[in-house]
Amino acid sequence: MPAPAVSPTKSVFRRFRRDNRGSAAVEFSLIAVTFFALFFAIIETAIVFFAGQVLESGIQDSGRLIYTNQMTNTNTTAQQFLDDLCPRIQTLLNCQNVDIDVKYYPPGSTITLTEPISAGSYNNSGISFDIPPPNSTGTVVVRGYYQWPLIVTGLGYNIANIGRGTANNKRLLVGLSAFHVEPPP
Repeated sequence: MPAPAVSPTKSVFRRFRRDNRGSAAVEFSLIAVTFFALFFAIIETAIVFFAGQVLESGIQDSGRLIYTNQMTNTNTTAQQFLDDLCPRIQTLLNCQNVDIDVKYYPPGSTITLTEPISAGSYNNSGISFDIPPPNSTGTVVVRGYYQWPLIVTGLGYNIANIGRGTANNKRLLVGLSAFHVEPPP
């Protein structure tokens, strides 16, 4: 008995259906956008945390100059403190965009720290540079602020705490050092 005749279009579809070359490329193209969005979000988060650690270490190291009375015996300005801080952080951060907040609290006084973010915007009006007077005791709080621009936030992942949901998304990085100043011997 002769085989039934198969139309040429049906044979093409049968061959196409059996051929699985290129199926991995098609499957990857279906998940590629999600994969790369997650990949870049992980990289950006790691860089933000690394930059925050660089700022934290720099503030700790430069704050030690106040702790050891190396900056209190001379009338140190905020620019002199920033000049000491810049070589420590310039690998990742632009020194021109760092805000330094140094506050001295005499012994027995209440320590109040204000948050510089209000309603999603950065307000540096409460930032000051008050180093302790020479040979004084008390508590000093040194803070450094840096507004880190974010890139991957448009893909649904948003760690911004400044300008969230706008084209100017930023993450405020904070380095902090608090210590009790001892008078020199």
